[in-house]
Amino acid sequence: MASDFEISIDRHSDGFSLKLEGDFDATSAYELVYAIKKLPEDTPKFYIYTNGLKDISPFGLDVFHRCMRPLNGLSAKLVFTGDKSSRLSMVNFRLAS
Repeated sequence: MASDFEISIDRHSDGFSLKLEGDFDATSAYELVYAIKKLPEDTPKFYIYTNGLKDISPFGLDVFHRCMRPLNGLSAKLVFTGDKSSRLSMVNFRLAS
């Protein structure tokens, strides 16, 4: 994990918010996927706040997207917000064939 990467998780009425802080690398991506998978499956939305992110590694993004793809629609529940939301969002990601 990037030495300064942290995830803060808060519950609210329509889901959970995950606030990301620090550098996002491949290990951070695995940590984020694991944190999401640990939350209740029936959660309607997961809000991912990206304002606290500093450096986002392209390999970290690739790891995150590849890990989230096979999770049976879980990625559809992710709502990315903040300055770096478009970088992490699954919407613009396509697997190479």
